[in-house]
Amino acid sequence: MGPEFKVIVDVPVRFKDIDVGGHAHHSHALVYFEEARSAYWERITGVRGLESVEYILAEISVRYHARVLWPQLLAVGARVTRLSRRTFEMTYEVRGETDELLLTGNSTQVIFDYVSGRTKTMPETWAHAIRDLDSPSPGVHDESGAES
Repeated sequence: MGPEFKVIVDVPVRFKDIDVGGHAHHSHALVYFEEARSAYWERITGVRGLESVEYILAEISVRYHARVLWPQLLAVGARVTRLSRRTFEMTYEVRGETDELLLTGNSTQVIFDYVSGRTKTMPETWAHAIRDLDSPSPGVHDESGAES
């Protein structure tokens, strides 16, 4: 995995992930991405658990490069590629034990207040932590002044 990914988690492919085609069901890519996104968010906020999740998933896409087989340990990387006042976009990369590229993807998250049921502005401490972690990686844009 390239140096642009500062957050990388190991995720085992479980037997239950496998479908009738003998590889991980297509829906499990989202679970693998979620594991990395959760680790990324914990690193940014310093808090673990549901109370730390102050965003909602707005959009996600997956590209399948090769079959994900069982058993193996996946390396799943996540990084922020775009940041605005209310949203952040992430890119994911999943590699197998031989470093083969298996999956890539992108997602958009919206900062969300679950009590009021409305979007909110990202606290500057989080935006600063994201910029510190992923800058100066190519493709990271700070659009803090833009409304999303």
